[in-house]
Amino acid sequence: MAAVKPRVKGPKSASAGEVITIKTLISHPMESGQRKDNDGNAIPRQIINKFTCEFNGQMVFSCDIDPAVSANPYLEFTAKVNEAGSFKFTWVDDDGSVYTDEKEIALK
Repeated sequence: MAAVKPRVKGPKSASAGEVITIKTLISHPMESGQRKDNDGNAIPRQIINKFTCEFNGQMVFSCDIDPAVSANPYLEFTAKVNEAGSFKFTWVDDDGSVYTDEKEIALK
């Protein structure tokens, strides 16, 4: 499998009370578990099944992801920024792997 690489795009700073847009993309093969390899054996399911975003320790956005989602899942959502701090993004894989990324945001 190719290296799993999370990417996050959002502003570096915002005004207090501003609603910002955050875009996330994770490079991941998202195998549904329904395909077979060349020998006829089932390829094990491997999907990102949970995504969360926290801001300064408080949950901002969370979603469960099902097998029908394509490889390299892209998510876009908004968040209100009342203070400077850190966003923590977490993706959880079926095999127990956890991928994280963090982005700081300052107040203007």
